[in-house]
Amino acid sequence: MAQGGVCGKLSGIVAVLAFLLALDAAGAVPISNRYRSPRNPERRIRSSTELIVLHTTEAPARSSLNKVSDRGECHFCVTEDGSVYRIVDRDREAFHAGRSMWNGKEDVDKFSIGIECVGHHDKRMGDIQLNSIRALVKELQAMYRIPDERVVCHSHVAYGAPNKWHKFKHRGRKRCGMLFAMPSVRRRLGLMSRPAFDPDTRAFRLRNADEYLRKVLYGSVDTMAAAYGGKPSVRPVVKAAGQVIPSRPAGSAGPSRPAVQQAARRPVTQPVQAARHPVTQPVKAVRSSPPPAAVRRPANVADLKAQGYQLRGQVSKSVSAARIAGAKWNAADTYYVMRGKVIPGTQIDAAHIENGVGIWMKK
Repeated sequence: MAQGGVCGKLSGIVAVLAFLLALDAAGAVPISNRYRSPRNPERRIRSSTELIVLHTTEAPARSSLNKVSDRGECHFCVTEDGSVYRIVDRDREAFHAGRSMWNGKEDVDKFSIGIECVGHHDKRMGDIQLNSIRALVKELQAMYRIPDERVVCHSHVAYGAPNKWHKFKHRGRKRCGMLFAMPSVRRRLGLMSRPAFDPDTRAFRLRNADEYLRKVLYGSVDTMAAAYGGKPSVRPVVKAAGQVIPSRPAGSAGPSRPAVQQAARRPVTQPVQAARHPVTQPVKAVRSSPPPAAVRRPANVADLKAQGYQLRGQVSKSVSAARIAGAKWNAADTYYVMRGKVIPGTQIDAAHIENGVGIWMKK
């Protein structure tokens, strides 16, 4: 009798484990545990999940995977070949957002899932990688009932503390994941809406410190439109602070229908062809702003001079970058020459600008 009881308990445990494994296997996205973080067991279970935050690594796959795994800096990492790696279990906290705020709530790590995507914030990603990101995001949206406008990029939530350039808390600390706010990219990910405004700058909890970034996140700037083709159809969702507008009709039950089903019924639009008009012909309307620094990025001082840049000044203890370059200190067409390297303003870290660094700008 005792033996039968033990066998019964064991068979029950086996059945539960089999059920849990079946649930995990039912997911649409194959996920590798090769880079599962050693920090995983020490991370707390999240009390809620309100956002999915998309990041760009700004570095190659191998170094990015080693870094995020060692520090437990995201939940998943998607590489260029479409591989998806689990870093931290999705129900635990991953330290991916850093100094962050959304709708008055700080420390976004406590209520979000972070996905690192190998690539750069201002460069095109391949279709294979985008397909994997799309599948992963849709799966997580269904699990946590997260509407499209709550799938944001790191730039949406990161903010900076007061410093010598900005005397106030400010949005614009990072451009990480910026391309995932662009309508053409969101459409490829099956995301049919995006946040219409920054709830924290609107409520004066933060101030805007990067006007170009603001236009990408909430305006009409889409530097990927030509690469991915088609007129952007992502609609902004207008709502009061704290109010969530579901992406399903009022009164319907269950999670919203994945937008991927809607997108699948639409024909694929071919990339926009280059304009045939000569450069001298007047342009009547501009549909979207061209990407900054469209010419080849200067590699050295000689390139800067050849492209018409001039040395505006050098940073010192008494002269800051903002004092030399003004509001364009972190613009794409402002360049810093530091230790022989030419660094665009979009990639400069304000906290690590050394004395003697030269700032180059056009007239």
